[in-house]
Amino acid sequence: YQGGANTVPTEQQQVLIAARELDYTAVPKQAQTWVNEHLIYTHGYGFTVSPVNRVATGGLPEHLVRDIGTIEGKPLTTASAVRSSIPIGQPRIYYGESTDTYIMTGTKVKELDYPSGNDNVYNTYDGRGGINIGSLGRKLLFATYLNDWRMVLTPEFLPQTKLLLRRNIDRRIRSIAPFLRYDRDPYIVAADARGNPTDAKDPSFLYWIVDAYTTSDRYPYSDIGTEGINYIRNSVKVVIDAYHGSVSFYIIDPSDPIVTTWAKIFPDLFKPLSAMPANLRRHLRYPQDFFKIQSDRLMTYHMTDPQVFYNREDQWQIPTEVYGDKPRLVEPYYLITSLPTIPVPEFTLLLPYTPQQRTNLVAWLAARSDGENYGKLLLYTFPKQRQLFGPEQIEARINQDPAISSQISLWNRQGSRVIQGNLLIVPIEQSLLYVEPLYIEATQNQLPTLVRVIVAYENQIVMAPTLPEALAAIFKPSVTSPDP
Repeated sequence: YQGGANTVPTEQQQVLIAARELDYTAVPKQAQTWVNEHLIYTHGYGFTVSPVNRVATGGLPEHLVRDIGTIEGKPLTTASAVRSSIPIGQPRIYYGESTDTYIMTGTKVKELDYPSGNDNVYNTYDGRGGINIGSLGRKLLFATYLNDWRMVLTPEFLPQTKLLLRRNIDRRIRSIAPFLRYDRDPYIVAADARGNPTDAKDPSFLYWIVDAYTTSDRYPYSDIGTEGINYIRNSVKVVIDAYHGSVSFYIIDPSDPIVTTWAKIFPDLFKPLSAMPANLRRHLRYPQDFFKIQSDRLMTYHMTDPQVFYNREDQWQIPTEVYGDKPRLVEPYYLITSLPTIPVPEFTLLLPYTPQQRTNLVAWLAARSDGENYGKLLLYTFPKQRQLFGPEQIEARINQDPAISSQISLWNRQGSRVIQGNLLIVPIEQSLLYVEPLYIEATQNQLPTLVRVIVAYENQIVMAPTLPEALAAIFKPSVTSPDP
């Protein structure tokens, strides 16, 4: 689901991390009972972590963390150096993106963790979330509020039974602070955020991070864009504990007058960034929604000459790429890379530009996320007299290459189809490297597998089974390129 940077175990490695949430809609219809929905199928369990630049045998994802739980009845522990560098802790997910039902915990019924062999593993929630509904008065109150009278009649409740409400993280934070605008792309991180490692016996290390914005449509002399606003600041980071459900709002831009005003109105709601645990601050990334708004306005407002601006002589546009088999606009993408003039690799968000009505590359915008450089934007423009390939031109070269196009046609036969992945433009010192993965997906069983990687550099373009082989063929011409 989400890109991020993790130390695995001693070097920075970009990874994908996916939370294994409970999808109650996948429960068979005959098993969708009130007890199952509200008392047994209550939570997801664990997460997976995969490196973005490697795959396992057969083109399937390589996992740094997987199978959290048990296999054949044997508990899994931090068995490897890689895995031990990523904290797991309490792997149960009671609050998430897909979670949208209220549940009762601490009842006579055990909650399903995961299947193990011929049996199931069960657990009882002991987190800090929830409201005690052991008394008759509270049962009546919440049964009326939820229009669910089974809460009053069920014999499964105990004096310690708790009700967990608003478990969808989007609804949860909007109900707390509806005056903020929220990013559409929450991401989960695994981090030991305890102040004292011994302050909890079974701590939760899974946290959702959501970017929040202050906005207005009344800022003087500012152009209102397509979003209907002319002022936006990424002033707040919201952190939600996936197990306990606790929510923290951290101010990351104290110079924003709107958020400082809200902080005066709600002094107990907002915290300074210094109060955020250091292990969580390491996982903050520049938000894509905010970056999209900025990059959209920059297509026009990079022009500083009044005459050029008035005539729109140097208008830019977001280029298109082929994804799957259809063209679409290039989306901003995260990379760990060394930016020009910056020798240390950083976790950055990138987006290329092309001139309006043309397909050559004219500039790219980078947003930095690491440490004190968080939030700094760097715009790189290319000399107009130098012709650099844009994404559309690279896609055309890929489809025109005889070896590549014939292989794609061969794979695109009945029962399977080729998916052209996102085209990445990677800056390397003073040059650009273009990388695009190819996947094969069966029509019946939609499980894409990576089959080839295409790499283009200057006037060369190669296709190989893996990225290292493709890079070797590009930069070491004496090495024979593998057969496609």
